[in-house]
Amino acid sequence: MADMAGTEAEALAAPPGGASAEPAGPSPFELKAPYYAKRIELFEQYFAREGGKMDAAAASPEPIQVVMPDGAIKDGVKNVTTPWDVAMGIHKKLAQASLLAHVDGADWDMRRPLEGNCALKLFSFDDPEGKALYWHSSAHVLGEALELEYGADLTIGPSIEEGFYYDCYLGERTLSDYERAGILKRCEAIIKDKQPFQRVEVSRAEALEMFAENKFKVELITNLPDGVSISCYRCGPMVDLCRGPHLPDTAWIKAVTINQCSRAHWRADVTKDPLVRVYAVTFPSDKLMKEYKTRIEEAKKRDHRVIGMNQELFFFHNLSPGSCFFLPDGAKVYNNLMGFIREKYWEYEYDEVITPNIFNFDLWKTSGHAAHYKENMFSFHVEKEEFGLKPMNCPGHCVMFGNRKRSHRELPMRLADFGVLHRNEFSGALHGLTRVRRFQQDDAHIFCRPDQMEFELVNFLKLMDEVYSVFGLTYEMKLSTRPEGYLGEIEIWDQAEAALTKALNLTGKEWKLNPGDGAFYGPKIDITVFDALKRRFQCATVQLDFQLPIRFNLSYVTENNEPARPIIIHRAILGSVERMFAILTEHYAGKWPYWLSPRQVMIVPISEASKDYAGEVRRMLHHAGHHVKVDNSDRKMQKKVREAQLEQWNYILVVGEGERTNGTVNVRTRDNVVHGEHKLDALLEVLSQEREVKSLTCMFGMEKSAAAAAVKEAAEAEAAAAKAAANADQAMAA
Repeated sequence: MADMAGTEAEALAAPPGGASAEPAGPSPFELKAPYYAKRIELFEQYFAREGGKMDAAAASPEPIQVVMPDGAIKDGVKNVTTPWDVAMGIHKKLAQASLLAHVDGADWDMRRPLEGNCALKLFSFDDPEGKALYWHSSAHVLGEALELEYGADLTIGPSIEEGFYYDCYLGERTLSDYERAGILKRCEAIIKDKQPFQRVEVSRAEALEMFAENKFKVELITNLPDGVSISCYRCGPMVDLCRGPHLPDTAWIKAVTINQCSRAHWRADVTKDPLVRVYAVTFPSDKLMKEYKTRIEEAKKRDHRVIGMNQELFFFHNLSPGSCFFLPDGAKVYNNLMGFIREKYWEYEYDEVITPNIFNFDLWKTSGHAAHYKENMFSFHVEKEEFGLKPMNCPGHCVMFGNRKRSHRELPMRLADFGVLHRNEFSGALHGLTRVRRFQQDDAHIFCRPDQMEFELVNFLKLMDEVYSVFGLTYEMKLSTRPEGYLGEIEIWDQAEAALTKALNLTGKEWKLNPGDGAFYGPKIDITVFDALKRRFQCATVQLDFQLPIRFNLSYVTENNEPARPIIIHRAILGSVERMFAILTEHYAGKWPYWLSPRQVMIVPISEASKDYAGEVRRMLHHAGHHVKVDNSDRKMQKKVREAQLEQWNYILVVGEGERTNGTVNVRTRDNVVHGEHKLDALLEVLSQEREVKSLTCMFGMEKSAAAAAVKEAAEAEAAAAKAAANADQAMAA
């Protein structure tokens, strides 16, 4: 830990000219010190109250039974025995690895006494639940550091996918990256101090008294219902509102780094108080921290914004924030992505439609977006009526379905739409192609009968798997089922969840259950994609919807000549085309597979005399639909080849007098693999095949590789046969 700290401190260099001098007078922390002291005084009163309960329970022990996941039953004492005690009773290593307990499914501190008979499950850092707890506890350490260093008013400090952040109010002050070193030193001192996390439960009035001087905490407490019991946690001099649970103490944190200081706003509202957001990450070992930093460095190299600029794929301009300008090469990739999905739509019998971009707000009132989504929409008035740019396609597709009377024979209707969508994202939330205001989706809505749900879901998951396999992406699936506040008939929900379950089982892949996390209008499958760096992205979705057909009064005529409601399946695979563009850019690190590549073939003439032949080869490849260019510069051949490789041209074709005479080209790849001389028709055949099958790898030399593998396999078989014969001879001789 100490060694890591020194290295980190050196990395976070001081600003040019040295640190600015502190203003005269008390520091911000000194000004807040009386408030912090009062907070601790109150906490200690409430903690003593909790301790009294435990003492009383120990004095009159009441036995309880704890059921483990394997069915084993462990004995304990009510309000005395903790999950830590149970784990230690099984094995010391189990206790040392366990960060979090679930008691009858509820999150529970490892050192918090059990309150009765229960089922107990333990989680380590290897589990998502364990990571979330570890980083949430670390956020409290960061919060303490911000209070000690700057006298900050803390707001919220959640764990995120990898790490955590804390938002704090510093008045007009901001923090730069130069100040990360000071925050880091504070965190390391807190960790070294082995401060225990202590929990108390307080009333609303007690919480308001404890946090009286922090207006943000007061707002959070005030919004809680009357009579609710509120939990607070302390580590060192810092006390925070928190549901918990937490680590036993700060020494469980073994490696820490401060990643970034940025700006935010209270409640994510630019009209509210400006906040400072500090991002950090921690790990239970230096090895994991080292692996993390290696991943981050690799991610920086793969940043789609950097690659997009270097390869001249796209750019953004402040004249249209959050709306991308796709340059010719970027448009090639974008159109290839949509073209691929269109191919799959034809195969799976979707019908592509085109719908308006602008709708009267009466549509959004019907769909519910006017009431619940308006702040995310661009709206304006035309002839005294309010209109809005569409943020999604489903309401327009409902209008299309309801345009005339529908028969059961027309179902399923699979309507696909690449229409332009706009969402009014906060400027501070915009981030390259992953968070934009203008985008397109491979959006489709399937209107079907209840008896058709299962078939449509199975087909969608098959389609999705085929697309992701072509991209070389892996994914995981979770079934999110009926929430407490669901709308609709329970029978339809049961039927829909059964159809989703069967569809998932038929994929032959593992999936997880996420009970109670479905939308109020229907269950769904959440699909998470993993890229080459094992980062997680939400792209594809499949969502059943029972409510939108009711809102739009949609119906079809059954075979019994009676009206019935269709079910809508919302589904997408790429999600936002822009977002998938960014993910694939980073997944491939800018080395596009041939079928997606905007830079497929660069032709390098050896001399002036070879330029005419290079032009002939270019015309032939261009006519066959390949992206091809000739480097007619006066640079040396070796320099041209190297530049083409750095620019990520998939193939570099070198041509000279010998190639012109033979009607050939000399083929090499961007990875400097030389495939030698090939006839033009053979070249075109391989390139066209690589494009058509959407291969992720070079297809030149595959025949030689296959032949070599066959020869090797035959030789191994011959050797095995000879060995078997020799063994048989020895056996006979014996």
